Amino acid sequence: MTMTTTATTAEEREAILEAVREYAEAELAPFSAERDEQHIFPRESLGKAGELGLGGIYVREESGGTGLARVDTVAIFEELAKGDPAVAAYISIHNMVVWMIDSYGNDEQIARWLPGLTAMSEFGGYCLTEPGVGSDAANIATSAVRDGDDYVLTGVKQFISGAGEAAVYVVMARTGARQAQGPRHQEISAFLVAGDAEGLSFGALEKKMGWHAQPTRQVVLDGVRVPASAMLGEEGKGFAIAMSALNGGRLNIAACSIGGAQWALDRAVQYVHERVAFGEPLAEKQSIMFAIADMRTDLQAARLMVRDGALAVDEHAPDATMRCAMAKRFATDAGFDVANRALQLHGGYGYLQDYGIEKVVRDLRVHQILEGTNEIMRLIVGREMLRPAGSASMRSSS
Repeated sequence: MTMTTTATTAEEREAILEAVREYAEAELAPFSAERDEQHIFPRESLGKAGELGLGGIYVREESGGTGLARVDTVAIFEELAKGDPAVAAYISIHNMVVWMIDSYGNDEQIARWLPGLTAMSEFGGYCLTEPGVGSDAANIATSAVRDGDDYVLTGVKQFISGAGEAAVYVVMARTGARQAQGPRHQEISAFLVAGDAEGLSFGALEKKMGWHAQPTRQVVLDGVRVPASAMLGEEGKGFAIAMSALNGGRLNIAACSIGGAQWALDRAVQYVHERVAFGEPLAEKQSIMFAIADMRTDLQAARLMVRDGALAVDEHAPDATMRCAMAKRFATDAGFDVANRALQLHGGYGYLQDYGIEKVVRDLRVHQILEGTNEIMRLIVGREMLRPAGSASMRSSS
């Protein structure tokens, strides 16, 4: 489906970003440490994000969304992550779900779910990954068996952000028999499963390294019966639907890495001006200058790559998936590295919770894993480049 986006002037873009900054500074940053320590999911603050239009950033305006282009979207997520990368990342996942329903849902599905989701009075969950089935997503075992006018879903989904909080889950399930050979992805369909569906339950909260402000649980489907009308898109197209959402998800999470790392870099710059060692401020030492310069350069390179990926999606470029994969790999690696170096520049203080740096390091680490591991991003790029037309495509975009 071709989405219509709203073109913004430079003045409109800056006004949008200023509103997002104000939200992040008022609703995210002041509570970031508390939410991390106490594992608080900020429902009320997310509702305020919905009032700003952040519940459907790149969803069509006629569906209740903001309809912004991806180049504006990534700038928004960078600003959100400066307030709290964990909450910003959840808003990204929520937006993926809302976009999938807007892009592939029928009129009834859009009318049923999008008002609450775009307002963020309700939340969405994305259910693809399963225990033992991570990167090999086409090998999922969750089944959807036709029974009259219904489908009966059985299986377990793993690492689901917002599990137990979401009003609706986009669940990828196998509607065809699993085959050792052949196109396994064509056996998968997508379903909209209400959060209060009979037979739906959730595992215990996962004990995670970071992302404490958003719940992560298993989603257990024990004979969950849904009407055939709950299928999202066409039968057998679920894997393609799931993958289509990931271009945007990868860009968003890359932007969150940049935003979190930029916050850490800003704190490091402030710290080296204040810290005196061997009779002079750290900021006057050449080795510190070089470190700060490299960190800033890496983030700017990542920012430009993410913007390039966003432009590719906005322009429906044939190599958009590759450019998004490159951006995700580079930006999430760079973001974690910059945050980690910011911690190092703080010395022992960086290891303390009081300074907030260690939280950002913990939150950004998972960005190198989710939305497709960075090893899978390399695989995507490598395969594309080794196709006969791959290198020619790369030359034409350079």
